[in-house]
Amino acid sequence: MEITKQIVSADMNGLCCAKKFVASCLEGYGDLTLEPPVQWKEEKKRGGEDARAALEEAYSSILRGLGENPERQGLLKTPGRAARAMQFFTKGYQDNIFDVLNDAVYDEDHDEIVIVKDIEMFSLCEHHLVPFFGKVHIGYLPNKKVIGLSKLARIVEIYSRRLQVQERLTKQIAVAITEALKPAGVAVVIEATHMCMVMRGVQKINSKTLTSTMLGVFREDQKTREEFLTLTNH
Repeated sequence: MEITKQIVSADMNGLCCAKKFVASCLEGYGDLTLEPPVQWKEEKKRGGEDARAALEEAYSSILRGLGENPERQGLLKTPGRAARAMQFFTKGYQDNIFDVLNDAVYDEDHDEIVIVKDIEMFSLCEHHLVPFFGKVHIGYLPNKKVIGLSKLARIVEIYSRRLQVQERLTKQIAVAITEALKPAGVAVVIEATHMCMVMRGVQKINSKTLTSTMLGVFREDQKTREEFLTLTNH
């Protein structure tokens, strides 16, 4: 019995010491919140500036590699301009699909196809870093929910403003709409001109590339798929 008392006493003393230690560690943090500290925001801002500086240096190296002089008057500000342009071309990496939707998903008892076509799209080929551009056609069959029409264009913008291949871009748009709406089906068709085929390589000026992704009823039901393709002139 005496041994048991000693063990309990030792445990209680250890518990008290632990409580005092934790209290001392937390002293002065009574106003602690879950908001990120200000310096985190500043670090993110500095990170963006560091990225731009790295891009500027890279473009200066490209100019020197071409045999040009980055210090001459016409090229003096070119690395900075090119860096800012590249950050704009790839700004989709900074966007979040759910922030862009911004609760623009609404309950609606509509059970016919919704189509938004001829959405202009600009992107960069990840193989050559040259543009490809064209139009995106989107259709979906609602399942008790619809989305603000402009958000479909915003989804296209998020994924096209990245280094891309057209095949992946088509699927990413379709999957994003599926995850946001849980519709009965989604169809996406992209027709685009690739400058890597126009101004280099095979140099076929009039060539266009068409890709499609069909999910849900658009994949399973031929009539639904044909209705979408007819309405988008494909």
